[in-house]
Amino acid sequence: MKKIIHNDWQEILEDEFSSPSYQQLREFLKKEYQSETVYPPMNQIWDAFELTPYHKVKVIILGQDPYHGPNQANGLSFSVAPGIKIPPSLRNIYKEMESDLGAPPAKHGDLTNWAKQGVFLLNSVLTVRGGQAYSHRGKGWELLTDAVIRALNEREEPVIFLLWGNASIAKKAFITNKKHVVFTAPHPSPLSAYRGFFDSKPFSKVNEVLKDLGEELIEWRLPEHPERGKE
Repeated sequence: MKKIIHNDWQEILEDEFSSPSYQQLREFLKKEYQSETVYPPMNQIWDAFELTPYHKVKVIILGQDPYHGPNQANGLSFSVAPGIKIPPSLRNIYKEMESDLGAPPAKHGDLTNWAKQGVFLLNSVLTVRGGQAYSHRGKGWELLTDAVIRALNEREEPVIFLLWGNASIAKKAFITNKKHVVFTAPHPSPLSAYRGFFDSKPFSKVNEVLKDLGEELIEWRLPEHPERGKE
């Protein structure tokens, strides 16, 4: 079978890639990309996996589906392509990071630097039609991302899960290994951030856990210039 991901995720998800549900999803996506505007670009669908191999995952931030505006989605949850206006949810993430750590908000929305440090920026659904939020929900992506969560749950090394919003928190059912640490909060969107996302201090909590584990801390403060140019 053609290699989809160029690291250890490929072998871990091999059974999923061979499944009837994934084959149906693949056929659906072929038609969608040919006939509709779909985000992210096809060559960026798997970027979260490419940038954060399975064995390097320290933290997972689980989103819902990609941004559906022009040129926004770049394959990483909550992240946007360089040069694109920072969306409201990410602005709220930056606000909480400043409150939690005193880190000033980045002037860009590209979170590649987090991904390279072991922060797995996964969406439950990896593609979306332009202008139509949740339009690829129920097409097969959820089965694959459920398998991803189960695979991380089986890992010996602890993983820290940041589950924001009801769709992400629902995946908590797959996290049964007591070695792992789960933090939940409302979604950072303007509709729900004031219900408990603000002041949840996820960034310092993650680093406290990593410190206790003897792991290198995440440098949440983003570099001034984004790591990926416009694609």
